[in-house]
Amino acid sequence: MRVAMFGYQTWGHRTLQALLDSDHEVVLVVTHPRSDHAYEKIWDDSVAELAEKNDVPVLLRNRPDDPELLAALRESAPDLIVANNWRTWLPPELFDLPPHGTLNIHDSLLPSYAGFSPIIWALINNEPRVGVTAHRMNAELDAGDILTQRSVAVGPADTATDLFHRTVDLITPIVRESLDLIASGRDAGQWQPQDRSRASFFHKRSAEDSRIDWSWPAERLERLVRAQSDPYPNAYAFHRGERLRIVAAGVSEGLYGGTPGRIFIREGDGVVVVAGPEAHSGTGRGLLVRRVRTEDGTELAAADYFRTMGGYLTSRP
Repeated sequence: MRVAMFGYQTWGHRTLQALLDSDHEVVLVVTHPRSDHAYEKIWDDSVAELAEKNDVPVLLRNRPDDPELLAALRESAPDLIVANNWRTWLPPELFDLPPHGTLNIHDSLLPSYAGFSPIIWALINNEPRVGVTAHRMNAELDAGDILTQRSVAVGPADTATDLFHRTVDLITPIVRESLDLIASGRDAGQWQPQDRSRASFFHKRSAEDSRIDWSWPAERLERLVRAQSDPYPNAYAFHRGERLRIVAAGVSEGLYGGTPGRIFIREGDGVVVVAGPEAHSGTGRGLLVRRVRTEDGTELAAADYFRTMGGYLTSRP
């Protein structure tokens, strides 16, 4: 088949490499220009450079709604478009142009976690599995019929970085299996409509989403810290008016009560901060902060940073 590809960052790069390694012909690549957004500066393998290295025509676009792009797509006459991590909506005149339409590769187990940063949101929400879905693009974002889907288990100590590496490795087999089904005609009857009653949609993450709310239970805060693991922007709070990043944390063994955010007591290899919506009752765990990073980039064990107990970590300066 003749295939056009829309994609960006490492997800798009892996998808394009899978297409280049296949028996199919890549006739056009469309990708975004580089961005200064915090979440787009990581996992930023260049789709454009890979396309140029393999002599594939490439167009840089922030949005797809221009006549030149539509003309280029029509001229390349693809049988199928494959998209992965294309950051804006594609209009029907593009995604319905090829005979086989557009296959979108999304890094969640649809219909849950449509939209942005699905691995981070899924980890925060204590999902047992994450994965990758290949589905047919339609006018509603990440809502089309599913062709193939693969998943991996989430371990108790996994970070978003761990899960990124495991799910990005699913892209090649997902792309290979999906294109083989479509090219052979064996995809007929394989497309499964999504159960829209189970659908959830998540927005892009920003600095506000990494800010610690000490009214959250310690268990959820611990998952937030793992979800915001390096190289992602770390979860943070403020200590004496200065931003303090929480690099590593756990859940305390003991039950601690008081006011959320109170720097309370040393326990094991960390320092307990009171947390939770029922913190005043003393029936919940605290967040066991193990490692922190200051605004100047200095990383310290929490026990070395908090030399004395008392005071508060706050959500605002």
